Amino acid sequence: MTVALAPIAPRWELYRLLSEPARLCLLALAAEDELAVSELAELLDESQPNVSRQAAPLRQAGLLTVRRQGTWTLMRLAPDATHDPVVADALRAGRALCEERGTLGRVADVVRARERTTREFFARPRSTGAAGSAPESTAYLAALAELIPERALAVDAGTGDGRSLDLLAPLFEHVIAIDRSEAQLASCRERVRLRGFENVELLLGEIDEPNVQQAVLARGGADVVLAARVLHHAPRPADAMRNLARLARAGGAVIVLDYERHEDESMREREADLWLGFEPSELRTLADGAGLVGASVRAIPPPWCGAGPDRHLQWQVLLARRPSVARENTITPVSVTATHRRAGRTGASQS
Repeated sequence: MTVALAPIAPRWELYRLLSEPARLCLLALAAEDELAVSELAELLDESQPNVSRQAAPLRQAGLLTVRRQGTWTLMRLAPDATHDPVVADALRAGRALCEERGTLGRVADVVRARERTTREFFARPRSTGAAGSAPESTAYLAALAELIPERALAVDAGTGDGRSLDLLAPLFEHVIAIDRSEAQLASCRERVRLRGFENVELLLGEIDEPNVQQAVLARGGADVVLAARVLHHAPRPADAMRNLARLARAGGAVIVLDYERHEDESMREREADLWLGFEPSELRTLADGAGLVGASVRAIPPPWCGAGPDRHLQWQVLLARRPSVARENTITPVSVTATHRRAGRTGASQS
């Protein structure tokens, strides 16, 4: 939920409001990234109540926007705030204070720390095997493969134990399955072996790493990029969506399967979720921001969502496409000559 913006405060109120150094630093940090109250408290070396108290008049003056995600309260600088010269000057002063104290440089570390629990959760050893779908479904999918016109390459971003490969491998000539957890890839590797998926290539790494980007772009980009229940683990969902878009070829599809917005805080502890789902409009906005076109979102019927710990949540799927060549400038290209960062590449080559 995003709180509606208030009009920018009158001049005399702005001068009074922005005379406090703590508020200047708060504004500068909120301009750097959308941050939770707890994260701002850590950066400012203040208690959360003190941060909330300092932020309250800034919110009332229309300088900060607030978004709530379950028990999280996230703040960022209002989009039009810097149009006011008084606010712009205050922001420069706040940045200077933060740089002097070394606070600004810690923002990226604080955002990365959101992933700590998620990384630990997925780093746990997983049971191996090819459980998760009926074995004969692979044969049925192979029989339908010729009905898909563009099926040279699929990317499974955040493949986990590889369940999605049971769907992708029979349909596509080559599949690149990516995960940043060696424990997850170990399970995935065993699944690939048991299933005999000789067209699957496994990559250890993040989707924005040079070795991952180069492996995909060397094949001309993916016809389909799938991110199944991945986005709610991303510290910055907008960055994740942009990186998914970069893996697709011109005209290629990006498919994001994730939850609708919910209030089940226990998912943060049980499944290491960072975000409690997304409104359909949020997914479309993320797709637009990534330069994707034709974004559509539809709900998934609950009986289709299995019997896992997230079965009580409403699932949804986003489908969007990278623009055709004529509109390619809407997405920043990634050079396929980028320096390799070796990341444990495994898997068989295309048969």
